[in-house]
Amino acid sequence: MLNRTVMTGAAPSIVLLVVLLMTGVVGVGEGVTVIALIIAGAVWTARRTETLTPVPPAETPVDTEPVERRILDELPDPVILLSASRNIISANQAARKLFNITEMGRDLTIALRHPAVLDAVDLSLAGSTPDPVEFELVAGVPVTFEVQVAAVPRPNDEDGVRVVVLLHDVTGTKRVDEVRADFVANVSHELRSPLAALAGFIETLSGPAKDDPAAREKFLGIMNNEAQRMTRLIEDLLSLSRVEANEHIRPEDEVELETVIGEVVDTYSNRCTESGNSIDVDLPDDLPSVLGDHDQLSQVFQNLIDNALKYGGPGKPVRVTASPVERLPESGTHGVAVSVQDQGDGIPTDHIPRLTERFYRVDKARSRGLGGTGLGLAIVKHIVSRHRGHILIESTPESGSTFTVTVPTFSQDPQDLSDR
Repeated sequence: MLNRTVMTGAAPSIVLLVVLLMTGVVGVGEGVTVIALIIAGAVWTARRTETLTPVPPAETPVDTEPVERRILDELPDPVILLSASRNIISANQAARKLFNITEMGRDLTIALRHPAVLDAVDLSLAGSTPDPVEFELVAGVPVTFEVQVAAVPRPNDEDGVRVVVLLHDVTGTKRVDEVRADFVANVSHELRSPLAALAGFIETLSGPAKDDPAAREKFLGIMNNEAQRMTRLIEDLLSLSRVEANEHIRPEDEVELETVIGEVVDTYSNRCTESGNSIDVDLPDDLPSVLGDHDQLSQVFQNLIDNALKYGGPGKPVRVTASPVERLPESGTHGVAVSVQDQGDGIPTDHIPRLTERFYRVDKARSRGLGGTGLGLAIVKHIVSRHRGHILIESTPESGSTFTVTVPTFSQDPQDLSDR
């Protein structure tokens, strides 16, 4: 069995060669030879070590059906070959599994009934070149496919034509497009609101409140808050952009978490005095250092502690604890888990999986009122991902929430740094 990664890289060229083989445009011997060269090139590019079955010389008779079937079955995308009457002549393993095709020779509608796809097949048989078609297949988790249909003339065949139906999973691409569109819409909304407020207050100060010192002082204070809100949003956007740009580069510095956490906690001393909160830190004396980026880890704990103080409420304690972890599932190395716990209202269970999404808020009005941008936990997630760690969110309504970040410990062993 050929490596699936290798076959994926060679798939477009192989599909074309298979079609040409089936239509008789390319001879069997030379077709098999070219396919072998394509696969060999993919193997070389991917630096694989699989041994390919030697290709017989061109003059040696070759049983093409098993070759075509093996090649098609290795393709990750579903491929269906149809006759001029829309009967299924052949289908690769991915297509048979997706549509539960158990026998050949039956009409395509037995497996695929989407009207747009059937119309594309009919257009192709009529000599037109149909545009790619998208359709969603719901089988547990919805999957979106882009379907390309092409008719290939086959003069020596009784039907005179074959139709190739190629399906490509574009679910991930569609999701990225949706996230991008949502992101732009959210940024626009987040900036529009304070800008509208500023414009309104400027108009008021230029008119009715022009000679009212009390109103002027009140409105200027609100305008200052809105300007600071926009500044925080822009700073978080820039921070998120920087983190994402370097997420594939694993940090290599030795960082003392005790120092990082201590520095962050010190920055909240005045705030805690004013609000009546306390930050209780309980770290073991032998807490190992971690492999990381000092500034980014500071940002992680700043965001988590800041959220705990905001949503825990005035006068409530925030608890920070840490403990060694024997083995991280992501890397198999030792790690350190740091937890930040508040005593707030808690988070409904159905919201927890989405908390690290950009601009996602459980209570939008409350979050904005507390000065949140909706990007803090997204930044935390990406920083932790860069450190090859993970974040765990646990919460019980009315009992508070605990955010636990786990990152690998520092090691001088090069083997522990091999994952980039």
